[in-house]
Amino acid sequence: MDKDIQKILVSEEELDTIVRRVAAQIDQDYAKREGGRLILLGILKGSVVFMGDLMKRIRTPVEIEFMRVSSYGSGTVSSGDIRIILDVSIKEIQNCDILIVEDIIDSGRTLSYLVDYFKLKGARSVRTVTLLDKPARREVEFTPDYVGKQIPDEFVVGYGLDYDEKYRALPYVGVLDPKAYQGNS
Repeated sequence: MDKDIQKILVSEEELDTIVRRVAAQIDQDYAKREGGRLILLGILKGSVVFMGDLMKRIRTPVEIEFMRVSSYGSGTVSSGDIRIILDVSIKEIQNCDILIVEDIIDSGRTLSYLVDYFKLKGARSVRTVTLLDKPARREVEFTPDYVGKQIPDEFVVGYGLDYDEKYRALPYVGVLDPKAYQGNS
């Protein structure tokens, strides 16, 4: 698999530094709140690795939930339509501070949709955290609350991010060689 990687964009060491920094920011912000439940809401499947490492570093008590949301048609092309495939079953959402955990933000459509979705459901607060942010790809006005790292508009895999379910287990984030996906989008 490493042969398909053009270059390492975020090393294992840098990922650890990012996770520690973001966890400290979250702790600082949520330590001030009174009452309520902090829910880390992972967006399957890509956020699992980042969320697992993040929750180990956050000192504020958290609960975890998962959602599966799709905006991709096939390959590397987004359909633009947001579909909830697996929803949460949070009881008493009015008492919950939702922190949506995402692996990467491109267009911003999915997270913008989910923030509105949970506000309409009556969540006490809704914030977002992403490992990677590609602002050059933004199609809607959306700014995440916590960002691990801004990256250029390159197709990346590893550390939970995939192409066609491959490369998720790489311990770093790398730029995928276009030869690995040409003709498949």
